[in-house]
Amino acid sequence: MKKNVLIIGAGGVGHVVAHKCAQHNRKLGAIHLASRNPAKCQQIIDSIHARGSLQEPGILEAHALDALDIDATRALIRQLDIHIVINVGSAFVNMAVLRACLDTGAAYLDTAIHEDPAKICEQPPWYANYEWKYRDECQQKGVTAILGIGFDPGVVNAYAALAQQRWFDRIDSLDIIDVNAGSHGRYFATNFNPEINFREFTGQAWTWQQGQWVSNQMFEVRRTDDLPVVGTQSTYLTGHDEIHSLSQILKIPTIRFWMGFGEHYINVFSVLKSLGLLSEQPVQLDSGQEVVPLQLVKAVLPDPASLAPDYTGKTCIGTLLKGEKDGKPREVFLYNVCDHAETYAEIGSQAISYTAGVPAAAAALLIADGTWDVQRMVNVEELPPLPLLRLQAGMGLPTRVREGTTDVALEDAPEAQDA
Repeated sequence: MKKNVLIIGAGGVGHVVAHKCAQHNRKLGAIHLASRNPAKCQQIIDSIHARGSLQEPGILEAHALDALDIDATRALIRQLDIHIVINVGSAFVNMAVLRACLDTGAAYLDTAIHEDPAKICEQPPWYANYEWKYRDECQQKGVTAILGIGFDPGVVNAYAALAQQRWFDRIDSLDIIDVNAGSHGRYFATNFNPEINFREFTGQAWTWQQGQWVSNQMFEVRRTDDLPVVGTQSTYLTGHDEIHSLSQILKIPTIRFWMGFGEHYINVFSVLKSLGLLSEQPVQLDSGQEVVPLQLVKAVLPDPASLAPDYTGKTCIGTLLKGEKDGKPREVFLYNVCDHAETYAEIGSQAISYTAGVPAAAAALLIADGTWDVQRMVNVEELPPLPLLRLQAGMGLPTRVREGTTDVALEDAPEAQDA
């Protein structure tokens, strides 16, 4: 039984992870939040107390930490007797935090692949460039490291694994569709860290098609789907972390990621990019001072966490699979719909952060009770999917299954029943 959790990162996703861990602190033990800005951690702690999120009285503390400082992270893990580290900080800190976990034996979780600040839209193979280089060391040391356990990557990977096990004899294509049909009422804002958000879309869009990597320009390829609850929505082909792991682990020949963007977002994004304001390279001002344009844009945009009070509407994120079962064509869509207003009412969060944070907290619970404490490095599709999907349903993220005209809760789908 592993106990005592360190949450690194105090943004919108960190807020959700902390609240959800607090709701289950009987199993998780002490909960610690760490960030370069400990005041933001304390704000989250204050909100946990204000909303009564603690399941029972327990330790809930804030700490100052530069997660790029491996020695400091190691020291904090040892000082607090941490068994589970949930890294929801910037994607730039992944490798440093992973190193600290490998050196201390703490379990490691993250929600996105590592990024090098100097490289935008790196060419695949993404995980092989970073985290997967430490697979052998994780195995040798018996350290559990679960990569990409947000919603996408994360839950959509679990959907793919479950579908491959239960719904299909052969999967020909997998399309991850991510739509935010909500409105935050601001002129322009991003739903998560603006720097990470823009970096995803300023280069080529890499996808896996017919067993090979294919490159397109961002916003070049569009599709339109009639989705549950949110209705007809247009999405654009883009690259994403889970395309790499799913293509290598589940061996599906075509895997694509589609994200919804409004015309206003695309127009503002295009102007910023054309002006060079999304560049990660520093420029020199007349004063001699150097600034990074992308970081400047981040600084003037709203904090994603600040969007929550005014957010309305819903998200729809799911995995659409096409293939064959018992010699017949089959198409299945496993998905979740999340309501911005409902997540704010519960824990003061908007749905984008909620869908990323709940799975990470659920995974920590599965490590704590041993279900997912696999003592090696894995991506989510390598783990039993049903424990995650059933647990997170009770934590606010239920799964539904649509096939043809049938649309049922996961627990009512015959294929999701235990054999």
